[in-house]
Amino acid sequence: MTADGRHILKLRAPENVRKLLRSAHPHIKRKLRAALEHIQSEPEAGKALKDQLVGLRSYRLGRLRIIYRIAKTDVIDIVAIGPRKTIYEETFRLVKRQIGE
Repeated sequence: MTADGRHILKLRAPENVRKLLRSAHPHIKRKLRAALEHIQSEPEAGKALKDQLVGLRSYRLGRLRIIYRIAKTDVIDIVAIGPRKTIYEETFRLVKRQIGE
């Protein structure tokens, strides 16, 4: 719980996203951590996506985007992090692959 009474959700990320976070440049890593803390305390901060990516949200961080899903059980699933230019196509392929499993 935050000081203003909001409930902080847990973040969950796949190994490839955790690896990206660990290997990022320290400057980018600080920005990503701050963005993830903001998402964690305010899950609705990101823009709701439409069409094939409905149910996901996109948080803008300069040229990067953090794509995430608010799960029903007090968890935020980080789906992908990447440059705006390619992240939506990559996320669509990832989601399509998960549905096909």
